[in-house]
Amino acid sequence: QVQLVESGGGLVQLGGSLRLSCTASTSIQGINAMHWYRQAPGKQRELVATVTRLNWTNYADSVKGRFTISRDNAKNMVYLQMDSLKPEDTAVYYCKADYASHNYWGRGTQVTVSS
Repeated sequence: QVQLVESGGGLVQLGGSLRLSCTASTSIQGINAMHWYRQAPGKQRELVATVTRLNWTNYADSVKGRFTISRDNAKNMVYLQMDSLKPEDTAVYYCKADYASHNYWGRGTQVTVSS
């Protein structure tokens, strides 16, 4: 079982930056893929970014060029660097791990971008 805890959310102005962190309760070296999702009020949860065990990354079109996902296996952490933030990035951001045929989710961290 993997427990995930997100942190780093907050209130930021248009054009600002935030770095989200996801801390895993176990080693992430064997975890095939780690993801960041987000869910805005009244909308479905959407995939924002993915990083695989081999450090292949993928991004939603809406965040390409602005967000960067990375993983630190030594610290059991995954990060989401968010730059040039827009009001439409406002959402609860969740970390997810794909491991041993199971999906593990964190509880999320709120990101609010004011205009």
